[in-house]
Amino acid sequence: MRGVMPSVIELAMLALWIGAAAAVAAVVAPALFAVLPTRTLAGAVVGRVLPVIFYSGIVIGIVAIILEWRAHHEWRWLGGESAAAVVVVACAIAQWYVAPRIEQVRQAIGGPVDGLPPDDPRRVAFGRLHGESVLWLGLAMIAAAVGAVVAARAITTTD
Repeated sequence: MRGVMPSVIELAMLALWIGAAAAVAAVVAPALFAVLPTRTLAGAVVGRVLPVIFYSGIVIGIVAIILEWRAHHEWRWLGGESAAAVVVVACAIAQWYVAPRIEQVRQAIGGPVDGLPPDDPRRVAFGRLHGESVLWLGLAMIAAAVGAVVAARAITTTD
């Protein structure tokens, strides 16, 4: 039972983060693109929201690693610490590698992305980078779900 409280905290953090990330990806972003007058404006709003998701994923992942480490005093490759590490890495790549490249392409375009022909190299690059960002967020969410399952199982098992 000694690992129950850290596991409850870890489960709560991961569940809240997954919920926030899912809400942004499945509700907020599509709603913005549906109701705002331009896709550029919607993209700008989503671009302001995603860093909150990515930075919070990094912080929550680090806290989960610390909680797992304190509970087990070792790195378990098939444990919650590995899942949390994937969350940290995926969010960091999305925020510090992909997002700046998206911004560089936006600056090079100098206007609405959808104003470019579909085969324009800048539009193609933007689409590829957008896909990478979605991929990293999805990977982080899956890893967080795995970590949440590991934490939930730790709560239900007794020492």
